[in-house]
Amino acid sequence: MKTESDAFREFLVKKGMRVTPEREEILAEVFAEHEHFDVEELILRLRQKGKRASRASVYRTLALLVESGLVQEVFYEDGHMHYEHIYGHEHHCHLRCLKCRKIVEFRNGAVEEAEKRIGGEHNFEVTGHRLEILGFCPDCREKKK
Repeated sequence: MKTESDAFREFLVKKGMRVTPEREEILAEVFAEHEHFDVEELILRLRQKGKRASRASVYRTLALLVESGLVQEVFYEDGHMHYEHIYGHEHHCHLRCLKCRKIVEFRNGAVEEAEKRIGGEHNFEVTGHRLEILGFCPDCREKKK
């Protein structure tokens, strides 16, 4: 399997776009941690490491990373989108606590089976799905009592 850097370079070249140091720094920071993040968190992490990427460059690069399939939009909260890198990772779904905002990633074969079955029933070529289940984690439920 190619590295995320090689995959992104190939994607940019196919689109006739330049591979710039700024794009590569943003890519490296996105893949530096396996956490869900928003644009502001990403900019802060870059700045803490002495990198100077403009807000516009971060937004444009994230859009390219999503288009390339290396990153996906996960959920919209507090007025902005959250992302995660997915290249090289198995598909998974999310449980999201509405109180503490904890996110639990999970895999379930029944979900994938339903995807195939439903796609077949509707003669639909399924390329993937996103499932987010909202509720309250055990810690937050305990605090409510």
